[in-house]
Amino acid sequence: MKQLKGKKNDKEMSFLEHLEELRWHIIRSVVAVIVLMIVAFTFNNILFDTIILGPQKPDFITARWLCRIGELIHSDVLCINQKPANLINITMAGQLQTQVTVSLFTGLILAFPVVLWEFWKFFKPALKPNETKYTKGAVLVSSSLFFTGVLFGYFMITPLSIHFLTNWEVSSVVVNQINIRSYIGNVTSICFATGLMFELPVVVFALTKIGVVTPKFMRTYRRHAIVVIMIVSSIITPPDVFSLILVTIPLLILYEASILISVRVMKQREKDHEEFMNDDNNISTDTSIVPAKS
Repeated sequence: MKQLKGKKNDKEMSFLEHLEELRWHIIRSVVAVIVLMIVAFTFNNILFDTIILGPQKPDFITARWLCRIGELIHSDVLCINQKPANLINITMAGQLQTQVTVSLFTGLILAFPVVLWEFWKFFKPALKPNETKYTKGAVLVSSSLFFTGVLFGYFMITPLSIHFLTNWEVSSVVVNQINIRSYIGNVTSICFATGLMFELPVVVFALTKIGVVTPKFMRTYRRHAIVVIMIVSSIITPPDVFSLILVTIPLLILYEASILISVRVMKQREKDHEEFMNDDNNISTDTSIVPAKS
């Protein structure tokens, strides 16, 4: 249980006091999301014209790089999104609802470190000193991995997904007119999914700390993990081999890095256990009963 700071007797907090403190952490997290949501709503032109609609334009950085690679190998297959998608809105309040939804989603992404920080502050007093040391950089690492995943999904997967889905035709008679909400839903779901998938090392670290996962377990089921990674990758990418490989490779690298993290955590757990046992033996020796002299 947490303890109240500033109390003379370091009185433990009651259940209701825990709920009150948790409530304030949640309130601060929600305020951060709302503030960033308002900021995103204010900068509407940058949010939509530059960021959201950027991946479907021919001058997007990924499209330009792929097209240059295609020129080097004398092939125009890699020149994607040369013709921007025809986006439409079919409801009266559709564009306003879309702007509010995208602003909220942007606020959630940008406030991710704040939310992590607030919940870490709530659980910190309940952690042991060595656990606090391990989790000290958890917020920074988790946020960095999440934003790396979001950027990877935005710059690498999203343009390929847009190109594949907007150019797929069942017949030349059918014209693709993409609903703006469908387009945005595709972009946001890809970015958010890749952001969460890049949290794999953090998840493995936590599961190893509580003894659920071990390096031996991860090595034994490596082949099963590869299959699962490929299935997940195929879900969030368009159905083409290039996109599948593009997502699978980073996730496999993260899986191997997670094994190394698990090994390090296990070694530290064994070291802490040995130190605890040695300290316990020393205490037993110091408190042993010395026979009285006759």
